[in-house]
Amino acid sequence: MLPLSVFIIAYNEADRLPLVLEALDGLADDVVVVDSGSDDGTQDVARRYGARLIEHPFPGYGPQKRFAEEQCRYSWLLNLDADEVMSPALRDEIASLFAAGEPEADAYEIAIHEVFPGEDEPHPFGYALTPVRLYRRDKGRYNPSPVHDRVDLSQGAKVARLKGRIRHISVRSLGHQLEKLNSYTDAQVRDLEARGVQVTTLRVFLEFPGAFIKAYFGRRHFLRGIYGFMTAMNFAFYRYLRVAKSLERRRLRGKGIEPK
Repeated sequence: MLPLSVFIIAYNEADRLPLVLEALDGLADDVVVVDSGSDDGTQDVARRYGARLIEHPFPGYGPQKRFAEEQCRYSWLLNLDADEVMSPALRDEIASLFAAGEPEADAYEIAIHEVFPGEDEPHPFGYALTPVRLYRRDKGRYNPSPVHDRVDLSQGAKVARLKGRIRHISVRSLGHQLEKLNSYTDAQVRDLEARGVQVTTLRVFLEFPGAFIKAYFGRRHFLRGIYGFMTAMNFAFYRYLRVAKSLERRRLRGKGIEPK
């Protein structure tokens, strides 16, 4: 077992969480699952796999992950989402970092590859995000933003990138994806308002085609055939909806109506 804490925030993840926890078997003896009121048995799954379950109302992505950080025992932290499965190669790579003592860097970026329904593995040339997910708690903390869950590192922190990857099983179905993205837009609009950011009217016309091009070509969804086209359309609608909701709320307030 490594001197490492793994933390996961979860809500209604009883179907995907077992894959995440099985991939962690034997890596760390401090696995923390922070649940925000699941009603599908997620809590039982966490206990069954030996994780330390903590229930905490969801205040937003950044604040929830900061709360989870504070529950961890060790100085080295690994964050996974409840739909992210580490590969065996990544597991072995992390273990090797600690084989000779303290890892050389202060934080490590890890490639996260999306896996769509019907796929067993990510497309070899598919798009990947590479956020910091393994880090020393005295060198980084999750940003407190309710919508942007990223690790803010202290000045001068040494960052390296691992070769292993994470399988991101983010989409249960197209309908589930739209439902999740719609909920994101509500949180994002509130965040924009809190920061005093106003989107321009022009964006309501440009956001959908621009976001589709970004997803279909920039994020290489075209490699995934018809399903890639459909998920790119969902992404474009999500980006458009964020702009539309923001403009709607501003319009209603201009007429003296408080948006719901």
